[in-house]
Amino acid sequence: MASQTGNTLHLTEDTFKTEVLDAPGVAVVDFWAEWCGPCKHLGPTIDALADEFQGKAKVAKVDIDANQALAVQYDVQSIPTLLYFKDGELAGRHVGLAPRDQIAGKLNELVG
Repeated sequence: MASQTGNTLHLTEDTFKTEVLDAPGVAVVDFWAEWCGPCKHLGPTIDALADEFQGKAKVAKVDIDANQALAVQYDVQSIPTLLYFKDGELAGRHVGLAPRDQIAGKLNELVG
């Protein structure tokens, strides 16, 4: 089971498959690291979106330092990187800081 802060899921290599790939619906996953300034700047936005999309989409984070295999699997070369999934399939990617409205817009588009 993934840990949570508020409505934001904290995924690991052990929980990613169950929570994202095998789960129906929409998810956005923020690949980040503690030492990354832009990641820290994006963090409150991710947490706010987790509250806003509760029950409609999963909003999750993956610490790339603790989960390097996931970063390699999804070719995360720069952080923050947001990966969007729909019904377990990769449905979009954004590298770098993304404005709140852009992330919400993509989630709304995927949720339908």
